[in-house]
Amino acid sequence: MLRRHVQTVGNLLERVVQDHVVQLRGKNPHICLWYSTVSTCNELPRKLNKSERKPPVTSFNELKREARLKKKERQKVHEVILQPPENGLLVEHLVPVAHEVYAARCELLSSVSRLVNYTAIYTCSLCGEVHVGHPPHKIKTCDVRGSPSSKEHTWVKGGVDHVLPLVESFHLYDRIGRAVSHNEMLEVDRIPAIVELCIQAGFDIPEYPTRRRSFPVYCVAGRIIDFEKRFPKEISLGEDIEAHGFWYKKKRSDDSVAMQSDDVQAIAVQGMKAWEKMRTGASKLMEKYAVQTCGYCPEVQVGPKGHRVRNCQAFKHQMRDGQHAWQEATIDDLAPPVYVYHIRDRQPWKPLVNELKRYYGMLPAVVELFSQAGAPVEKGYACMMREDIVVPELDEEKWVV
Repeated sequence: MLRRHVQTVGNLLERVVQDHVVQLRGKNPHICLWYSTVSTCNELPRKLNKSERKPPVTSFNELKREARLKKKERQKVHEVILQPPENGLLVEHLVPVAHEVYAARCELLSSVSRLVNYTAIYTCSLCGEVHVGHPPHKIKTCDVRGSPSSKEHTWVKGGVDHVLPLVESFHLYDRIGRAVSHNEMLEVDRIPAIVELCIQAGFDIPEYPTRRRSFPVYCVAGRIIDFEKRFPKEISLGEDIEAHGFWYKKKRSDDSVAMQSDDVQAIAVQGMKAWEKMRTGASKLMEKYAVQTCGYCPEVQVGPKGHRVRNCQAFKHQMRDGQHAWQEATIDDLAPPVYVYHIRDRQPWKPLVNELKRYYGMLPAVVELFSQAGAPVEKGYACMMREDIVVPELDEEKWVV
């Protein structure tokens, strides 16, 4: 009985304090009355160990149930009606989305490539951690083989690839055809996974031809039947093949869009919009067009099935003979955000220290780059930034409750 009364009094006291804070913040919205040591970065994904598998989008029990139903359907000799894009046709209302995603990606790359000339980007040469802004932080989180005993990072200059890591996928001429085998790994082009998703969704690139069907395929007793010819007459497979080496990479001019404005803030605002537009559009495409990822490594394959290349070097790859453990991918697998510590405006030219690391917020590196350039951050990142928490001084840290 006494415990219940104590809890009731505590709840009433907490409610009175919250009402008082609301009244004070109504007069001054920037006021903060206490330090908080409780982490509010609930949206950050948990860092997995090497032996852990990525959490599946669909539970394994649901996948097993669907597999049993499909097995029963294959035993019946009847036609299964397939809907686009499973039947090889395009989803018409997603074709403009594919064009928008590709344009947003080009605009994003152009914005980031220009802003890296104004904002310093650092990366650890040992663990690969990234920091946006000068000077780099002094938080001791470098814990890999070969790192110093103090766990301090060894910072070097970074670039666009550290802010926007490139995720590649095999380009498929026929998305519902057979998977890429291990012997074909050097014969099939690898392109950015988002570009491959846009191509399969209806965006045409002459450099990477793909098969566009006029008539759907049919599924009878679990087998795909295609009545069209294998290769159209207007496509010649012998053309545009370079014999001087597959390692030669062309310099594509369509990966970046020239910007005429020199306003850093305008470039940042435009890049922030392109980042959100690319991720939102890619998420819409992934609702219809399947994308596979390995459960243990960052490998991605755009298409209804994963490839058969045995190049997985993750946990217990010997038991899988180097094959990937394919599962449904998410937008973070297709465009992985690199999380970095967020630097507030009122702490310029002051490095983040290790003793106060629990008070710092985090943001994706590309968002942090645009934020430091003057672009407003959307409300969805407010919890990750932890702007509502006051960062104490070093001499005040021991008094924090």
